[in-house]
Amino acid sequence: SDIGSQKDRVVTEEEWRQKWEMGNTRFHKEQGHPLLLKYLDVLLTGRSGLRIFFPLCGKAVEMKWLADMGHSVVGAEVSEQALKEFFAEQNLPYCEEPVPEISGAKKLQSTSGNISLYCCSIYDLSSSIVGKFDGFWDRGALVAVNPRDRQRYASLMISLMEKNSSYLLVTVSYDPNKHKGPPFYVPESEIKSLFG
Repeated sequence: SDIGSQKDRVVTEEEWRQKWEMGNTRFHKEQGHPLLLKYLDVLLTGRSGLRIFFPLCGKAVEMKWLADMGHSVVGAEVSEQALKEFFAEQNLPYCEEPVPEISGAKKLQSTSGNISLYCCSIYDLSSSIVGKFDGFWDRGALVAVNPRDRQRYASLMISLMEKNSSYLLVTVSYDPNKHKGPPFYVPESEIKSLFG
């Protein structure tokens, strides 16, 4: 697919951490994303008590919202600051523990146990560490992943899916030659080739 000048663009994990440190996070939605509300029934399909994964979760307010509805939420994010801000802003007590399988990684978990956020590279995760999921809310992850890593990312997401899982994905459409990203342009044809 033609993604213009973006195909070789790389944003490092350190650059993402710096965005959080500098407060350069216009991508964060204080009120949650309206498309999740609109398509919530597509994600949940009438089911309750789901395990829902938030790849590159940042401090998404929807994590608490879905946990309050009785779902179990797991997120992954390289910025420890974003995760700590999430717990502080949502007034949620949490505990922190190392993730033995991943060097330097931490898991921040709400004391109620229904929100577990992994501070590490998403590519260090596997189903043996985080389990499998019934639902995915990919609001800004695929469009933030470096274009050259999309296949690796999609393969990881597929490996984390339960048989009847729902994957809710938000992308952006624009001329990739006019904006270097992120968010990156991901054409529909590529989404189909990545996820089938």
